[in-house]
Amino acid sequence: MQRMRVKRLACALTVLFAAGAGAQVTDPEQRASALVAQMTQEDKLRLVFGYFSTDFNGVARPKEGINYTAGFIHGVERLKIPPQHQTDAGIGVATQPSPEPRGRTALPSGLATAATWNRQLAYEAGAMIGKEARLSGHNVLLAGSVNLMREPRNGRNFEYGGEDPLLAGWMTGEQIRGIQSNGIVSTLKHFAFNDQETNRMTVDVKIDDAAGRMSDLLALQIATEKGNPGSVMCAYNRVNGAYACESDYLLNKVLKRDWGYKGYVMSDWGAVHSTIPAANAGLDQQSGWPFDASPYFGPALREAVDNGHVPQARLDDMARRILWAMAANGLLDNPVPVVEPEKIDFAAHAKITQRGAEEGMVLLKNGGNLLPLAQDVRTIAVIGGHADVGVISGGGAAQVHPVGGSAVKGEGPKSFPGPIVWYPSSPMKALAARMKAKVVYHDGKDVAAAAKLAAQSDVAIVFGTQWTAESFDVPSLSLPDNQDALIDAVASANRRTVVVLETGGPVTMPWVDKAGAVLAAWYPGTAGGEAIARVLTGEVDAAGRLPATFPASEAQLPRPRIDGNKDPKARVSTDYNIEGAAVGYKWFDRKGHKPLFAFGHGLSYTTFAFDGLAARAAARGDVIVDFTVKNTGARAGYAVPQVYASAGAAAGWEAPRRLAGWGKVLLQPGEARKVSVTVPARMLAVYSTKAGAWKVAPGQYTFTLATASDAPVARATAKVGAATIPVALQR
Repeated sequence: MQRMRVKRLACALTVLFAAGAGAQVTDPEQRASALVAQMTQEDKLRLVFGYFSTDFNGVARPKEGINYTAGFIHGVERLKIPPQHQTDAGIGVATQPSPEPRGRTALPSGLATAATWNRQLAYEAGAMIGKEARLSGHNVLLAGSVNLMREPRNGRNFEYGGEDPLLAGWMTGEQIRGIQSNGIVSTLKHFAFNDQETNRMTVDVKIDDAAGRMSDLLALQIATEKGNPGSVMCAYNRVNGAYACESDYLLNKVLKRDWGYKGYVMSDWGAVHSTIPAANAGLDQQSGWPFDASPYFGPALREAVDNGHVPQARLDDMARRILWAMAANGLLDNPVPVVEPEKIDFAAHAKITQRGAEEGMVLLKNGGNLLPLAQDVRTIAVIGGHADVGVISGGGAAQVHPVGGSAVKGEGPKSFPGPIVWYPSSPMKALAARMKAKVVYHDGKDVAAAAKLAAQSDVAIVFGTQWTAESFDVPSLSLPDNQDALIDAVASANRRTVVVLETGGPVTMPWVDKAGAVLAAWYPGTAGGEAIARVLTGEVDAAGRLPATFPASEAQLPRPRIDGNKDPKARVSTDYNIEGAAVGYKWFDRKGHKPLFAFGHGLSYTTFAFDGLAARAAARGDVIVDFTVKNTGARAGYAVPQVYASAGAAAGWEAPRRLAGWGKVLLQPGEARKVSVTVPARMLAVYSTKAGAWKVAPGQYTFTLATASDAPVARATAKVGAATIPVALQR
């Protein structure tokens, strides 16, 4: 140990000498080590303790912080280490509860971004909100949300990337990469198994190592590989008895040792419960004091280090990891100097979020080709959902406020996680601008009157909305406020009824057989009304595909009732070993349940044909799947071919099939294109706890080309050899 300390000091002195001689030191690890060597104990302690940058709970915000934002961490001016200015969240630059919230551009929900299945779009979306964060004076964005949808009633599902680890991990990773292209740090959150809001501060998640590594942790690992986030945010919940922010298993063993992660672990706001256990278990920075019961990484950490309860080397490592993230992402060379919101190009950014909303909308049903709307339609009834003025958004810390304020005021809780915010982008007005028809609005509160209007109209469009938010789960998958009865009545009165759903996740649809068409618009963001109108009228194709299964009922779920109760301090547990790694469509496959709409499902306004499917072994145990897709319809459209892998029973998979890769191509009428999908060897493997590695069983594997998890088109096989894949991050 003494020789290691001497070696580290020598390396640091070498870097310092080079810097003093005028050489440019660019390696983030060397720069971080050199800075730590120059820091006092107080310098290091400043870096690991974060404040809430808003007056809260009787504690005033630091005067150096940006008011009504998420966090502030002091820098070290003499070493040119800038302070950290932190802001929520993955949908855009949020404002904490404030009398005058800052207006910023909101992306569509995380689920909507995942529903695009478009990696480049996810990157561009991240780059946009990262730019707004920087121009707002922030250099840390608390984004990168990738908790798997084990629980479709979870109030925060709208922030996340769905139920499949490959899709959710890749799409979130691209968003992180886009955010950090602005020279700021993005987090990855919430680490790990923070998959419900009910009793989120205390619930103990029971899950075995292999099952966790093949599900939630795999999603987080893929996002880390694709995005290389500077920070990981540990979660509120407990995992196998230990709080996530003091879990040696999660933070030291999985993240830092097995994956080789170089960045730092920050806590969620209010997720710290100790000093010595948390520090020794791998937490590097306490965030958002005073959300925690005590400033655990303040004077208590100083004393713990002085007394040897937390080794000096551990504090040095905490500081080094933070500085590595700052160096790797440009914060040391180009710190955020001033707040410059006047440089935000809101019009250009609205186009980016609009494209994301359009490509993420999923056409679930289109009976009689009701959509796109024909130009000879004379009268349209637009019913419900405040569609005359705006579109709904999800609440909580991720809430982005629109420029000019909410289109509807006074709805929802007056305090956190409310109020309900409506973006002033009217679907009705955007639709009227595109159609020759007379468009009439009804708020839907009088069901009989709404049905009468629908019966008198050529087409009825009902907007079903569901507000979800951080801190609570919805009681059921039904639409709230009697909306199912409204939709049923309207669809009964007019078979040419289109249902547009603005929801935080899957919902049940007892009226689906009566509705002519159903469009899942999710929370569509700043330009959501415009995007909805463009999809309904066919200016753009219906391009989204489901990133999550829509159950027929709660009875099909691993837990028909959410584990927990209304007492936020109750110590409850939930057993994720019920489904293990078989999350979402994998559970439905394993149990033989028929969903309402399957993972990957989504209709287009054109048709496609697939040909020439072949699978072949490639380098490093990967498999390449080739095929041709052709647009056989009369208009341009997006094909989203999906490749699912299957193995024999001896391979020990968690479910009959896994998403192994996908493509997304925009094709003109008659155009054909060859697509190659690379299936990583890890997607054919099972994690072995005993070996501490991924194991691929030898044999014949089947690769199914499909348009959804339940809609196969063709199959091919390839022989795969035995392989052992290290668990470390794959760059």
